[in-house]
Amino acid sequence: MSSFANLKRNRSSLDKLTKAIEATQSGSTESGSKDDTRFWQPSVDKSGNGMAVIRFLPAPAVDGDDALPWVRTFSHGFQGPGGWFIDNCLTTLNEKCPVCEHNNTLWNSGIEANKEIARKQKRKLSYVANILVVSDPSNSENEGQIKLFKFGKKIFDKITEAMNPEFADETPVNPFDMWEGANFKLKIRNVEGYRNYDKSEFADSSPLFEGDDAKLEELWKKEFSLKEFTQKSQFKPYEQLKARLDKVLGFDGEAIRTKAESADISPFKDDEVVLDKSGVEDEDLDYFKSLAETK
Repeated sequence: MSSFANLKRNRSSLDKLTKAIEATQSGSTESGSKDDTRFWQPSVDKSGNGMAVIRFLPAPAVDGDDALPWVRTFSHGFQGPGGWFIDNCLTTLNEKCPVCEHNNTLWNSGIEANKEIARKQKRKLSYVANILVVSDPSNSENEGQIKLFKFGKKIFDKITEAMNPEFADETPVNPFDMWEGANFKLKIRNVEGYRNYDKSEFADSSPLFEGDDAKLEELWKKEFSLKEFTQKSQFKPYEQLKARLDKVLGFDGEAIRTKAESADISPFKDDEVVLDKSGVEDEDLDYFKSLAETK
């Protein structure tokens, strides 16, 4: 467990978080069911629009001084002839994933139809972090509560931009800092049937609870551990995932045969986020689960 004194002492340094972001963007490292009351998601109206204000919180006390304030996970959710494949991706743990391997084979075939299948089956990127719900007009009972928040690349890009502003006249901000961080105004629009977060933005820097250390320490110690989302127990073994994949795809233990399996073609690279043509994020793993449950 880390100490509150260390948290406050080291809050002004963005080096650790910036290096962590660079690492996640250069390599590959889903939990969170809608039935898990620890998780918060913003509500939208009938038009698919909504707004809330949240504050990203630092790494929880229980996870230790070296912990990051977020975890990154990958998952797969798609339907085949044999049903649905909905599960966490082993690349979260830097291990081989049978779905990703199969997608590589499809991509390397050089056949455009196979590439399109690979795109539909690629891994979905998610982040999980602790937040304080500042304002939730649709569900005011959430206000003032610590929640876990699962979000995608679009929102994480907003965090990255706050820490590494594009222009010289902009001051870098650590969104996870309780003293010098900033509230995040989450603005959701319906763009071609998908949730779009482009209008979301950070407010001006301000301390939580007017910088009252006693209240901040109490808040910090109530945060949820993030370690569980990358524990081995959250992921099925390779062999089990492979068996399920074969069933979903209708294979009888035979690998897919393509005309260019051995061709020297660059392997399929996951985009690390599911995007439609307009550049908005697809729904999360729970979306695929809900689809499967209706079948």
